[in-house]
Amino acid sequence: MTTSLTPEVIEAARREKEVTLTTIGRQTGKPRRVTIWITTDGEHLFVRSGGGLTRHWPQNLLAKPEAKLHLGGKDIKVKARLVTDPDESRAIAEFGRKKYGSYIKPSKAGDPLTESEKATFELIPID
Repeated sequence: MTTSLTPEVIEAARREKEVTLTTIGRQTGKPRRVTIWITTDGEHLFVRSGGGLTRHWPQNLLAKPEAKLHLGGKDIKVKARLVTDPDESRAIAEFGRKKYGSYIKPSKAGDPLTESEKATFELIPID
């Protein structure tokens, strides 16, 4: 069952610069914590790997998409959805640019996606 995002969670995603995501190690089966940036469009939560899909935490999410997000002082169980639509990934990169500045450079339509855009996930709260 999917849990809806509360206004408090969305506001925390807008406000907090870094969050902790706990994935399950695809080889060890043990919890693995990573500190990452988070963005929102006001309705959904998104994370991206600056190192692309070669980093451990995105690989863990691909192997087992269930994770725990620590946001706004709460632990939220989430299911990760890899964003595969190029236009959606670029739009999410733009949310990141607005929040974190010019460090994030979305690709242009028609250009190949950046490694970060290829490693963009929506985090969907679950019970």
